[in-house]
Amino acid sequence: MCYELVIMKADQHDFSTRTTTAVLLLNMGGPEKPEDIGPFLYNIFSDREIIRLGPSFLQKPLAWLIARKRAPKSKATYGRIGGGSPIARITRAQQQALQKKLSEKGDFIVATAMRYWHPTTREALKSLADKPIDRLVALSLYPHYSCATSGSSLNELKRCLLDRPLGGELIEIGSWPEHPGYVACLAAKITQGLQRFDSESVDLVYSAHSLPVSFIEEGDPYVDHLQRTIAAVEKITGVQGRICYQSRSGPVEWLSPSTPDTIKSLGDQGCTNILMVPISFVSDHVETLVEINMDYKELAAGCGIRLETTASFNDDPDFIEALKDIVLQALHKE
Repeated sequence: MCYELVIMKADQHDFSTRTTTAVLLLNMGGPEKPEDIGPFLYNIFSDREIIRLGPSFLQKPLAWLIARKRAPKSKATYGRIGGGSPIARITRAQQQALQKKLSEKGDFIVATAMRYWHPTTREALKSLADKPIDRLVALSLYPHYSCATSGSSLNELKRCLLDRPLGGELIEIGSWPEHPGYVACLAAKITQGLQRFDSESVDLVYSAHSLPVSFIEEGDPYVDHLQRTIAAVEKITGVQGRICYQSRSGPVEWLSPSTPDTIKSLGDQGCTNILMVPISFVSDHVETLVEINMDYKELAAGCGIRLETTASFNDDPDFIEALKDIVLQALHKE
């Protein structure tokens, strides 16, 4: 199976001659205020594609119970960054910047679909319903494919299109781990981050969101995609790093080593400086702002380590240029 680019009903017409090409940015979403947190968690735990909670008829009742139990802790976490996630605001900024870039190339409209919060996929499609759209490009904002991220978002989109078809073709971009523009942006952020340490010795640590090991055993290409990105970046920077995984939850076996264990291990080895790269994220959210920049920084300090983090892409112009190129390449690919 091809996880990077799937084109349905493709033809050879130039995109610039089309009436309108819609580009839908797919992301996870996040609660924007404290009262959103419980419903947001419920939406995540209701997704049977990523979390199976007993037999299917118990999925939603169990999701409700788990969300209710976890909400207080999550509210405390989000409270450390103002009570909600900035991901919707940042994704809107990415959407607007990409809209401006693509409009220089033809008739485009860019919208956002969040998997677990607003604007939902159905809401995004509703916003496009009265547009003369000839084809729809679904662009995952996850560089590395996983069934739990890009896969779930794309499947939700296709389910929603059955109820609200837009017509024309659907072009899916499920991952882009080695896209030159993305790799160059990541390499640039690493180079800038290393400069903060002057000439001191630094350990480079890539921290990716963790997944259950069972996903990888069943063929999920997530780890392979991460390794491909790191290899491409190292060709530019000449600096080798190590991969670890953050944000575990639940009793299943998760990818290892964990980020906290990696920090402790480096401390035991005498490491004094870490540059951490949140490799599986393209915008700031709770995992970067709280988990890395607060919790892991504090853990590292306790191990005698200075921990700094590379800047997130957010709406960095070079990153938006990379997204534009990814879209245009997909439109030209047969």
